[in-house]
Amino acid sequence: MIVVNTETIPGREIAEVLGLVRGNTIRAKHLGKDIMAGLRNIVGGELLEYTEMISESREEALNRMITEAEKLKADAIVNVRFTTSQVASSAAEILAYGTAVRLK
Repeated sequence: MIVVNTETIPGREIAEVLGLVRGNTIRAKHLGKDIMAGLRNIVGGELLEYTEMISESREEALNRMITEAEKLKADAIVNVRFTTSQVASSAAEILAYGTAVRLK
């Protein structure tokens, strides 16, 4: 599966647009890591616990989007985007979306 954030794939022609595909996940860290992140927030520095959580979430959302595209028998997903939103004080949603296409 080719996944790009551009509208086209260099050297390839899009034969058919199959439609929007998306994948999302909502994640939260457990209380212990949340407390550690809170303390680090007071003294400054990267909040490693949240960086890890968002990275894991992004991969899960991407994989779910790819699975949806595979169900449509797509060869690629173009114009891929990610968005994040906070759904609770320690939980975030990551949404990956793009356009599933078949290539010539």
